[in-house]
Parts: sequence; structure tokens; C-alpha cells
Amino acid sequence: MSKITWLSGGALLAIISFSNCKKDPLNNLSNDESRIYVTNYDTTANFSSYKTFSIADSVDVIQDNQLLGKELGSFDTAVITTVSQLMQQRGYQLVSRETSPDLAFNVSKVISTSTGFFSYPDYWDFYGDYYDPYYWGYPGYGYYSPYAVGVYTIQSGGLEIDLLDLKNAATHGNKLTVIWTGLSRGEQVFKTANAALQVDSVR
Repeated sequence: MSKITWLSGGALLAIISFSNCKKDPLNNLSNDESRIYVTNYDTTANFSSYKTFSIADSVDVIQDNQLLGKELGSFDTAVITTVSQLMQQRGYQLVSRETSPDLAFNVSKVISTSTGFFSYPDYWDFYGDYYDPYYWGYPGYGYYSPYAVGVYTIQSGGLEIDLLDLKNAATHGNKLTVIWTGLSRGEQVFKTANAALQVDSVR
């Protein structure tokens, strides 16, 4: 009986030791693993009814809900190229927008800025009781706690790819309907080397 108890205790100790040595999956993610991918699509859309598509020749830059302009850097080119290749692999034909394509892609780099305030830890409130005010040669005078406030600004970026239905715009009151959206957010989201992976992850 004692032997069984000892074995059980040893097994428990081994399990505890193993769990303590394991990496925390949330604290040991690579940049690729930490990115978030979101895909949304219109469940009523008949994707097999579309044959042709076009894609914008540059990428919108949107910061804090304002369009700052368009860009065509190495990252932007890589995204546009990858989207075009994946669509053609699925049997869709790439055409110019002057030829009335069925579908159109719009690519955007979305940047959000958030600002906040914080107060620094109050050093003197923590240590003041340990000092004799007479030590400094000013009897009768106490300490006051300096108040300091810091401001922080955080920018986060996301890659957004929207697929618009041009074919059925007339039946929707001449309004373009987004029938598919892919979004990637996280670390190094605008790095050229990560462009193809991000597009492939949201398709």
C-alpha cells in the first residue's frame, strides 16, 4: 500500500514539475502567432456567380477614421499581388475596372491612435515617514508630495481587405455592397515579409 502511495506522489510531482517547465502559450507567442485574423462575409452572396474582378492599384491609408491618402510601397504591392494571385487560382479573371468587373477589391491600412493619462508613483508618500525633517536643517517644515502626470500614446495598425459586389449594384439602389472582409491586426502587420501570410490567413 505504501508503495502505491509513493508512486502516486512521484507521478504528481513529475506532473507539477513538467507543468512548471512548460512555456506559457500567451507569453511566448511569436509576432506571427500574436496577430489576429478576422473574416466576415455575406452568407446570402452566391460567389460562384461572379467571374471577373479588379483590384485597386494602391492602398488607402486611414488614420483615426480619416483618409490620409494612398500608398504603393513594397508592402502594398505584395498585398495586391497576393490577392490577385489567390483569386486567379480560384478561377476568377483579373480585368481592369474600365471593363465592368463583377467584383472589386479595396485594400486599406487602418491606423488607430489612443491617448491616456497616468500619474507617477508617489515616491515621497511612500518614504516620507522614514526621514526626520530635522535632518535637512528645516525644523517645523514637512514634506510635500510632488504630483506628476504622464501622457501616453499608442498606435495600432490593421490590414483590411474589402470585396465589393459591382455586378449587383443596380439591384441595390446603385450602392456597392461589401460581401467579404478580411482583417489582420497585431505586431509587424505592415512588414513586407508578412504580407503574403496575412492575405493567405484571411482568405
